[in-house]
Amino acid sequence: MVVVLAGSAIGKNLPVAVLVSADMEWKAVKPLFAEASVHESPYGEYFYATVQRERVLFFQGGWGKVAAAGSTQYVIDHFKPARLINLGTCGGVEGRVRRFDVVAPEKIVIYDIAEAMGDSEEAIAHYTTTIRLPAHLPVAVLRATLYSADRDLTAQGLRDMESRFHPVAVDWESGAIAWVAQRNGTPLLILRGVSDLVSPDRAEAQGNRALFETNAAHVMQNLLHDLPQWIEAFR
Repeated sequence: MVVVLAGSAIGKNLPVAVLVSADMEWKAVKPLFAEASVHESPYGEYFYATVQRERVLFFQGGWGKVAAAGSTQYVIDHFKPARLINLGTCGGVEGRVRRFDVVAPEKIVIYDIAEAMGDSEEAIAHYTTTIRLPAHLPVAVLRATLYSADRDLTAQGLRDMESRFHPVAVDWESGAIAWVAQRNGTPLLILRGVSDLVSPDRAEAQGNRALFETNAAHVMQNLLHDLPQWIEAFR
């Protein structure tokens, strides 16, 4: 059950904050809460609703690692949520995951770090975060390592990283969100739906914004449909 709430209530404790990153993801979320009173932050919009009898903040964090890190810290500092949930999209590797599957990462690796004066592997390890999933997973998800970078996964990009990482799914913001949440000791759950598939020969969303927009809306609707069950499991 979802009920829209009014008021900004910044600085008050919250049971749950839901972070949504990319503009297309947020665009898909807002119409589902058409009666919400929308407020502005330095990073975008936010509003409140009641989900599973808990007051939930929905917060637009912005796309990419910089906005994701900054907005995650902003939410923790200003709203003091007991738990964070990040809902969004990811690209999947064809043959390892299916379109619209949901990935619940147990580990997140920020892989686009190249250390010229030292050890890149050490730097990547520093920003790698593990996540403890709820004991009960209320819906079917893929437990996997999620690879995160400020870049879309292309066919060439997959060929470049294949032997080193053998990824299942890749996104932009989850690595930064997870690292900041861990540094603050805030429990985090990340759920990312596969919006598009990539193979060593082809990336179906490359140059096809309309496909991503359509599939992102489908992903976000599915994630929000299951959100009450996840909040119950994450208590």
